[in-house]
Amino acid sequence: MQARWTQVEFEPDGGATDAADVALEALRRRGSPSHDGLAARLAGWDVDDDRLVLELQPARWALRLLPEQASGSLAVLCVVRGADGAWLAGRRASWLASWPGRWALGAGGSVEVDENPAEAMARELREEWSVEAGELTVEALVRLPSQLVMLVGQTRLRQGDSVIPDAEHDEFDWWPAAVEEWPAHADEPLRRMAALLDGAR
Repeated sequence: MQARWTQVEFEPDGGATDAADVALEALRRRGSPSHDGLAARLAGWDVDDDRLVLELQPARWALRLLPEQASGSLAVLCVVRGADGAWLAGRRASWLASWPGRWALGAGGSVEVDENPAEAMARELREEWSVEAGELTVEALVRLPSQLVMLVGQTRLRQGDSVIPDAEHDEFDWWPAAVEEWPAHADEPLRRMAALLDGAR
């Protein structure tokens, strides 16, 4: 995968800007330390010789908070498998800006300006779980109904690697390699995503 950055900052319409201000203030009122700044927006993409090429530009981070106007804000998700095929799952803390209180697979977050999204996946894994990624593969590029774009990758840890969750997770577990054996609190979108990732192998 390749990323090409433009330094021309994305300018949303006034309605999106105002809505982002409101969403950010709501986060602050509930105690989230989320701060505004610039992060990646997907301006376009192409495939060149079987390699995914992303065209990225700086955009206001808070746009990703909007339920219908995220403006192509880019997030990465690094799905983590243990050496035995188990899936690393963590419950996101209630103070987080996105998906608070929900279980998620692996590590995720925004892409910093001029950062390669694959490197962002490895960085998020280090920050959230204090472990280095093994071989990392890019699996999917998905646009959600909110207009948030997610780049999904996957890595398998080495035998003996251990994880230490950061404050963004209030609980974690290793779910079995077989998705049908997952606990009841693993929701359907996670099960579908894992099945697709397994099917791509």
